[in-house]
Formats: sequence, C-alpha cells, structure tokens
Amino acid sequence: MRRLASVAILSSLLLSGTVCALDYRSVSEVAVLYDAPSQKAKPLFAIAAGTPVEAIVTLDVWVKVRDAKGDLAWIERRYLTEQHNLQVRAERAQIRAGADESAKLVFEAEADVILELLEPGSAGWVKVRHRDGAQGFVKASQVWGL
Repeated sequence: MRRLASVAILSSLLLSGTVCALDYRSVSEVAVLYDAPSQKAKPLFAIAAGTPVEAIVTLDVWVKVRDAKGDLAWIERRYLTEQHNLQVRAERAQIRAGADESAKLVFEAEADVILELLEPGSAGWVKVRHRDGAQGFVKASQVWGL
C-alpha cells in the first residue's frame, strides 16, 4: 500500500510540472537568492554571475538551488542559464594540457574560481576553460558542479 502511495505521489509531482532533478546550471547575472519561492520572501544573499548551482526543484518561475557550500535557496528561473560552469573547490587546482597527472601544467586556479566545462573527460578528469581563454584538463575532485 505504501509503495503504491509513493508511486502515486511521485507521478503527480512529475505530471504537475514540478520537476525534481539534480542538474547543474549557471547564474546568468548577479541575482538575489531567497528563503522561499517569492520576491516577498526573505532575501538571503546575492550570487555572482557565472556561479554554478545545482537545480533541486523547479516550480513555475522559481528554482530551488544548492551552491558549492551546500546552501539551499530559491532563485528566479530567468537568472539561470544552461551553460555548465564549475567552481574550484581545491585550494589550488592544477589545469593540465592533457588528462594525466604527468601532462604539462597550463595554469593553476585558486579556490572559488569559475571554470567553464568544455567536455567531460575520462578517468576522473574534465576539460575546462578559464574566462581569459586558457584551457586544459582538471581533476574532477578539484572542482564542484559535476
């Protein structure tokens, strides 16, 4: 009986337009995050353009998101883009010419630097680009947003 009720609830949520998904987006421009899905709700903080967020729940024009620190908040959908950025979570991430520890070091990025995801790599590496145009491969464990 409980299983049937769970299936019914999940089905109704999916069919009602409420989407429960774990996908990553980026903030398109500076935006305010709120504690509830309304501009009348309490503003929590502003989030910078380019910051990656994980979309948890979508309700009409509002999206509940999680940031790299694990904080949950609501943002208007219009401030999100499909561009997939990553945020450096290591103290210093090493971006290399190839997806290998022995590949030439292209540059290093400090914690919280935003990198554009170019393509998923293999064996725990991803290809990224810095806003200045430099690109290479970084260990997936050194970034957040995958």
